[in-house]
Amino acid sequence: MSSRPSPQPRSSYRAFRAIPTRWMDNDLYGHVNNVVYYSWFDTAVNALLIEEGALDIHQGSTIGFVVETQCNYFAPLAFPQTVEAGIRVAHVGSSSVRYEIGLFAQGAPTAAAQGHFVHVYVDRATQRPVPLPEALLRVIGPLKVGAAG
Repeated sequence: MSSRPSPQPRSSYRAFRAIPTRWMDNDLYGHVNNVVYYSWFDTAVNALLIEEGALDIHQGSTIGFVVETQCNYFAPLAFPQTVEAGIRVAHVGSSSVRYEIGLFAQGAPTAAAQGHFVHVYVDRATQRPVPLPEALLRVIGPLKVGAAG
């Protein structure tokens, strides 16, 4: 049986994006519902890729499909907090990237939740895997870390 991961510090991540919570993000228990965390993962990574010119969601010939995702929760987040999503890249394959994301309460030293997703990059028309585009490699290079926990 594997041991439970521990929350990572901010210094473990290479880029950050602030994401405001919304009233509708809270569930009946008074904290953000777990499905919203996965939306934040997607938002943080894809917004960075779009802003840096590595992903054209409307007309680009290469798009990313999520083929794996996972999240561990350590502390609750709730509206009206601002969440700060830390991003790093743990693995780069020939057509895939493993992004790891830490979700922090604004200013908190350790992640309230952290997880990952794997994008496989495919040709938009054929939906078959393709080598990672140069523009993507330029953007994810500075986000790369060694073996991450």
